[in-house]
Amino acid sequence: MKFVVFGKTGQVAQELALLEGTVCFGRDSADLSDPEACAALIKTESPDAVINAAAYTAVDKAEDEEALATTINGTTVGVMAATCAEMGIPFVHISTDYVFDGTGEEPWSSNAPLDPPNAYGRSKRVGEDATREAGGAYAIMRTSWVVSAHGNNFIKTMLRLAESRDKLTVVADQIGAPTPACDIAAASVKIATDLIADPAKAGTYHFQGAPYASWADFAREIFSQSGVACTVEDIPTTAFPTPATRPLNSRMDCSGLTKTFGIVCPDWKTGLGEILKDLDAKS
Repeated sequence: MKFVVFGKTGQVAQELALLEGTVCFGRDSADLSDPEACAALIKTESPDAVINAAAYTAVDKAEDEEALATTINGTTVGVMAATCAEMGIPFVHISTDYVFDGTGEEPWSSNAPLDPPNAYGRSKRVGEDATREAGGAYAIMRTSWVVSAHGNNFIKTMLRLAESRDKLTVVADQIGAPTPACDIAAASVKIATDLIADPAKAGTYHFQGAPYASWADFAREIFSQSGVACTVEDIPTTAFPTPATRPLNSRMDCSGLTKTFGIVCPDWKTGLGEILKDLDAKS
């Protein structure tokens, strides 16, 4: 089988590139701000399924560039989904918990009301809505706190800062779960493959690591596993203001994905260990 992947340099896209049957396209081949160019690529490649691992992900910058973010995360995604529906092939779209308002303490169900707190979340909601409206065999997979040995992410930031500091302040009232990009990639291919065989499995699903943790908890585990002597001090979100509002509750109920596709939440602590090994090998 052949899977066309939108995205080439992102964390998930780089992991997808390692899997059999995937062909990844970056901005040089498919400009996400040009929806029709992306549709043309899908038609030209004629794949068995499409996986969209590309997005406008600059959460704070999106507050000033909401129109561009909405084109990339919304309009173009809808055109991709419509093209796949027209061709009769599955479309797997990676989304985010930022489509919820981020309040409360209960895990978000896949059909919970959407009320994004920022421009990035609103742009992703547009893409989700357009994917459903396209009428094809689709899977929207919401995930959170993506980490890997690639690109820029929280793990690398913590290790870099700890090189010159013996104490860091980290937000402790945002609760969610880190999710290794390699697990997201594997889940995407499994979902696409299953949808080819059974389009009735189409729907919206959640996938994130386990167990739940705060960013401060995550930082402590990073330093513990890497043997770095750096103390983490808990601070509230209000002590670290950002242009875009961050969700306090990023917990998600992933039971639907397990029930439908047999995919279980990965242990993020185990995944962290593998990422740290990869980073050591690259250093």
